[in-house]
Amino acid sequence: MSEPVKGPKSYFPSIETKYGKPIEHWMEQLKTVAGQKHLEQVGWLKAEHGIGHGHANALVHVFRAEHQD
Repeated sequence: MSEPVKGPKSYFPSIETKYGKPIEHWMEQLKTVAGQKHLEQVGWLKAEHGIGHGHANALVHVFRAEHQD
């Protein structure tokens, strides 16, 4: 058996269900604001896409961890 997903990625199934887009979509969207700070990116997702704070924070956390230059 595989281990259950922990941490920010554990939010991904509910993000996909609630907002109707795959996680890859949100990762692509975040590329447009890649130069901003963490909380600026969270604020952008909230303001531009109506994503809740916890979900936005999880997306940004994973994006920043996986897209370091």
